[in-house]
Amino acid sequence: MTAPGRRSSTFTRLLRHGFTDPSAAERLLDAVELAPVRDDPVLLEALGATADPDLALHGLVRLLEAQPDPTARRELLDTLIAAKPLRDRLLGVLGASEALADHLARHAGDWRALVTYEPRDLHRGVEDFERGLAEADDPVSLRVAYRRCLLSIAARDVCGTIDVAETAAELADLATATLRAALALAEAAAPEDAALCRLAVIAMGKCGGHELNYVSDVDVIFVGEAVEGADEPRALRAATALASHLMRICSETTVEGSIWPVDANLRPEGRNGPLVRTLSSHLAYYQRWAKTWEFQALLKARPVAGDPGLGAEYVAALQPLVWQAADRENFVPDVQKMRRRVVENIPAAEVDRQLKLGPGGLRDVEFAVQLLQLVHGRADTSLHSGTTLDALEALAAGGYVGRADAAQLDEAYRFLRSMEHRIQLHRLRRTHLVPEDEADLRRLGRSLGLRTDPVAGLLRAWKRHASVVRRLHEKLFYRPLLDAVAQLAPGEARLSAEAARERMVALGYADPAAALRHLEALASGVTRKAAIQRTLLPVLLGWFADSADPDAGLLNFRKVSDALGKTPWYLRLLRDEGAAAENLARVLSAGRLAPDLLMRAPEAVALLGDGNAGGLAPRGRAQLEQETLAAVRRADGAVQAVAAVRGVRRRELFRTAAADIVGSYGTEAQPVEADQGALVDRVGAAVSDLTAATLAGTLRAVAREGWGDTLPTRFAIIGMGRFGGHELGYGSDADVLFVHEPRDGADEREAADAANKVVSEMRRLLQVPSADPPLLIDADLRPEGKSGPLVRTLKSYEAYYRRWSLAWERHALLRAEFVAGDEDLGRRFIELVDPLRYPAGGLGDDAVREIRRLKARMESERLPRGADPKLHAKLGPGGLSDVEWTVQLMQLRHGHEEAGLRTTRTRAALAAACEAGLISTENATTLDEAWVLATRVRNAVMLVRGRAGDTFPTDPRELAAVGRYLGHGPGHAGDMLDEYRRTARRARAVVDELFYA
Repeated sequence: MTAPGRRSSTFTRLLRHGFTDPSAAERLLDAVELAPVRDDPVLLEALGATADPDLALHGLVRLLEAQPDPTARRELLDTLIAAKPLRDRLLGVLGASEALADHLARHAGDWRALVTYEPRDLHRGVEDFERGLAEADDPVSLRVAYRRCLLSIAARDVCGTIDVAETAAELADLATATLRAALALAEAAAPEDAALCRLAVIAMGKCGGHELNYVSDVDVIFVGEAVEGADEPRALRAATALASHLMRICSETTVEGSIWPVDANLRPEGRNGPLVRTLSSHLAYYQRWAKTWEFQALLKARPVAGDPGLGAEYVAALQPLVWQAADRENFVPDVQKMRRRVVENIPAAEVDRQLKLGPGGLRDVEFAVQLLQLVHGRADTSLHSGTTLDALEALAAGGYVGRADAAQLDEAYRFLRSMEHRIQLHRLRRTHLVPEDEADLRRLGRSLGLRTDPVAGLLRAWKRHASVVRRLHEKLFYRPLLDAVAQLAPGEARLSAEAARERMVALGYADPAAALRHLEALASGVTRKAAIQRTLLPVLLGWFADSADPDAGLLNFRKVSDALGKTPWYLRLLRDEGAAAENLARVLSAGRLAPDLLMRAPEAVALLGDGNAGGLAPRGRAQLEQETLAAVRRADGAVQAVAAVRGVRRRELFRTAAADIVGSYGTEAQPVEADQGALVDRVGAAVSDLTAATLAGTLRAVAREGWGDTLPTRFAIIGMGRFGGHELGYGSDADVLFVHEPRDGADEREAADAANKVVSEMRRLLQVPSADPPLLIDADLRPEGKSGPLVRTLKSYEAYYRRWSLAWERHALLRAEFVAGDEDLGRRFIELVDPLRYPAGGLGDDAVREIRRLKARMESERLPRGADPKLHAKLGPGGLSDVEWTVQLMQLRHGHEEAGLRTTRTRAALAAACEAGLISTENATTLDEAWVLATRVRNAVMLVRGRAGDTFPTDPRELAAVGRYLGHGPGHAGDMLDEYRRTARRARAVVDELFYA
């Protein structure tokens, strides 16, 4: 008897053998059923070797209790102690699978299926499983026989007799045998249907690939034909009935549960298409309508049941189409987009626990391997395998994947599949989530051979393998290209020139020969620069391929690297700053504007880093003005000063464009900006602030050169149009008014001459040809337009506006805002025009009619000849002009009473009008969405083409690039145009109601 307070020796031994609840285990060991072997050390050692000794002991007691009589119980115990193979298999299963323990408790004699230990039993095939299912004559008995066969696979799996790939293959073979048995039951139930048709069952997915899980949907496609002399429609109805019955036999829940769902949704048209088609119907669909992912799915197609001849005909007819898929437009982006969509659809709470679909998961390996198979499989039949690991081995043998990379992926894939198998085996439930419960993690770790600290060891190993997959799965596609051009490892199998060209074409490169030359120039050699670029390029190539113009991205990267490659900080920035490399790839492949700005001063690439020295956040006007004025002070003369100011402008335009591109494309670290209005506002404010600072610096430089510290006249610049509204785009001119006021005692003619000279010299210096983009100053909104003087005094403006101002001039003044020069003079000018733009009592009917007449004339006269009005972002129906004139009419009418309307900004004025009840929320939202979209179209055109435009490009590649900026993936330019037309059409209906009514 054990002394009080002291643990028994059995308790201690149980702890030492891995039991977590020794007290419960002691009670179970004391059960009468275990009395004959309670003290046998062999039993305790065997239990301690299982994944979960507590679970194994509990299952063993249940199995003994389920035996029909003492004789059967004694037979089980004797065999258990005497036969090590049975002991290891039975206790291994009981310690790993609660569900199979339940099965054994219900079918107490099925443990005998584990006694056999013959050579042929080590690797069972379809015929073995068909014999195991042969006696099943109804769905219930089929389930019992299926579980008995599954028991033998699980036993050999947990004992290590078969590895994870062999386990997956046997599970697929068992599924094949089960589908055949289910079809036989269906045919026996409806012999008249079976006599009318030939039906073939084609396995897809993991079953087709010979790599099935313990619990998985079994994906199939059915193909049917009429027997000779039978009516085809009637035969197809019979085949559909048989296929439906087969699916029910496997899927429906009975007293013995279900086997697994049979999923036929990979068939043409998915669940909306007929369940069974003829071979010719399948072929017609794949030739005309199938999407890229459907050919990817056909990689694993394998006939498994039904008419073998028809199944073979199906594969023979469709396989050639599979190997032509890589020639489809946008092939690689389509495959990658589908992978991203899978990740995006994972619930946020599950992403970090997903073994299959999450980043670094099983699907990453499978997608990468399938992508390479489709690209190179047409020319190399050795790649025609539906099994992931076999295909990976073939890719490595052919030089399509680096051997070291393939070995690491193989190891990681096997580990992750083993985790998946053991997680599912526990309760035979379909799941791909790593458990959170400590006990579940402990059992999982021990089942994989991690005994010292199973939980910590499991988590470490999982994260390590997931990290390997995450690091390699994208590089897998690109690294062999570098090996092929760099040729640093003689004797290694590598891509042939033709295979490298095929891969570049598949990635979307229009000129693969030039692209390979760029890669060779970047990656060849033994310098530190080449070594770092060989590390960077596999990732960069993936990002370039994700753009509308991979060729331009790679070429631009070569140019930047040629310019900065010997600069120590450049390669260090790309290597060490997490965001810099991806930001650079996005910027270099998104169009012409940002790369052109960067090439003129490549050191601006430092802005793309995510450290304190970089950053793409826009700088405020005060900070920009301070920098430009400081540059002017340091310069010798106006020419040098304005050149410095224009250099600041170029750098900041690049910063703004880069931030816009990154926000619109998104990166791994920063998702796509959801609020497109915020993107537009940031660009408009940044470019407007930069333009104001540029004018302030230029004004100071010109004044200092000609007149020293003080001009003979006060001078102010008033922003107009989009400039005054803080809505400038990349290609916008600066609309301004110039106002001056002679200083006390100054000669008025001298003051006027000085003001005109300042304006003339500012315009000249800001347009002098140089490496920096010019800034065009447009003063056509001044009184009397182009016919009026370029500069006026404040008194002249006052006199003109009092006596002669026209409706269009009052209208234009709604955007007037001081931007540079003498602040007091600018303030007084704004005070002068406020009564004009916000008239007391609003507008009279005549003024409203005049504004409408002007708007109608502008629509008819200013639209470029040949342009599609419905796609003109500025002047077309529902475009910028429509929205702005509608908002500005409300400002002219109600601005005197409603303070919120007294703003130069379109969106702010629209929001204020909505708040004041002048426009419904629905209509305000419609106008706002149209204005934001039209503005983004104009910004996109400038970013892509490098020159301003108000219509969508006609060049397909440029149109695709605009689509990418606007959030439309490859091949969806038509959807972008349709979205623009819909948005503009809704906005025009609101304009007709509010502006023209």
